[in-house]
Amino acid sequence: MELLNYLGIGFSVALQPVNLFYCFVGVFIGTLVGVLPGIGPVGAMSLLLPTTFKATPEAAIIMLAGIYYGAMYGGSTTSILVNIPGEAASVVTCLDGYQMAQQGRAGPALGIAAFGSFIAGTLSILGLMLLAPPLSKFALRFGPPEYFTLMVLGLTILIYLAHGSMSKALVMAAFGIILGLVGLDSINARPRFTFGKMELIDGVGLVPVVMGLFGVSEVLLNIEQVVRRNVLKTRVKGLLPTVKDWRDSTGPIARGSLLGFFLGILPGGGAVISSFISYAVEKRISKHPERFGTGAIEGVAGPESANNAATGGAFIPLMTLGIPPNVIMAMLLGAFMIHGVTPGPLMMKQNPGIFWGVIVSMYIGNIMLLILNLPLITIWVQVLKVPYKILFPLILLFCLIGVYSVNNVVFDIYIMLIFGIMGYLMKKFGYEGAPLVLAFVLGPLMENNLRKSLIISQGDFSIFFVRPLAAASLILALFLLISPLIPGLGKKRKVIPKEEVL
Repeated sequence: MELLNYLGIGFSVALQPVNLFYCFVGVFIGTLVGVLPGIGPVGAMSLLLPTTFKATPEAAIIMLAGIYYGAMYGGSTTSILVNIPGEAASVVTCLDGYQMAQQGRAGPALGIAAFGSFIAGTLSILGLMLLAPPLSKFALRFGPPEYFTLMVLGLTILIYLAHGSMSKALVMAAFGIILGLVGLDSINARPRFTFGKMELIDGVGLVPVVMGLFGVSEVLLNIEQVVRRNVLKTRVKGLLPTVKDWRDSTGPIARGSLLGFFLGILPGGGAVISSFISYAVEKRISKHPERFGTGAIEGVAGPESANNAATGGAFIPLMTLGIPPNVIMAMLLGAFMIHGVTPGPLMMKQNPGIFWGVIVSMYIGNIMLLILNLPLITIWVQVLKVPYKILFPLILLFCLIGVYSVNNVVFDIYIMLIFGIMGYLMKKFGYEGAPLVLAFVLGPLMENNLRKSLIISQGDFSIFFVRPLAAASLILALFLLISPLIPGLGKKRKVIPKEEVL
């Protein structure tokens, strides 16, 4: 009964005309971002974050969340029609989706991707509604030691699942934590790492850092690459899958939804890993594994369901614990804080309208995406033909306008350009931006909870070991950090990075 009351609050918020408009804008832009290779949801969210400052917190989060799960939908279109993943989570869809298009079955491939995404998205939202309330109540028992150790564990898992060298990911995380400490000390209000610059008194802004790392750097990286886009010339028809297609896809959609949802909850898991694991599972249990890679519809249905279900799962730790499991959720955490809302166990009581309004809007957004994706495929095909020499200058222009509009300070543009060049060099030398951004957002929270814990214990570090959850989190984090030194585990870890860069 209580859940129905909460859903009533959610629908009263989500169905307001302004929130419906922001939801539509979010999913539309998200789909567009997914279709266009090289931008990604993080870049789009950082570009559009300044446009939400005048909006209500509900509208802002609804739009940014729509960009996230909308990009999961759009990424399949380019994977199937062009054999270029529009989003990292759609890499594996290229394997069978493009082969189906070559065989004249682009319609069913796009159709099952859209329907599978809708079903998985719906199931993940149901899971979010059922799991979030009890987890929020459980999280009320957490104190500063538990929060600190959980954040350490989350960051460690992300480092462990990094695409390349763990040591490089560790360096990025350490740099992100230091970057997050720039500005006034949260306890004694003394300036730190400001180098006498008044612009750094409030710290380094999240928007210029993320825009530089994921927007400017992508443009610089793509300028030097020649990407051939062989857009499918034949007309896309027959978008509704046949009865046989549905029979072949029902199991993969169900398994992909379950896998994606639970992997999305884990820090560092998310849509990319869940789509690869779903593909591997479907190939392993198939009676005809040799069909995979030659146009098997299961190879489209499973991964596309998994990456969409992962988006719903990722909201659970953010909304109930206030801990972002991936870099996109870190962006959303930053957006929450900018709008004066603190996600965590008390959010459901303090801001029920935002909490349930966002959840209900995700279901409405999924319906919008299903309506958008099927009829507008021909338009997305035309969008794919936009030359990069037109697209990239526009992205840079939006980055400059977006960064300057936050504080109307030119210094932020310099920060963005510095991190743009840094992001470009990081990608050239195999350093990831995700651990840096997540550590940058979590750094102040980790420091705050660490110092609170030591104040409670009067400087005694044993407080982290006498509490069961805190001790378990630290032990698991330590095990993950030393696991590459263990021969068997070190080899297993390398499988993930190899798969993700296909």
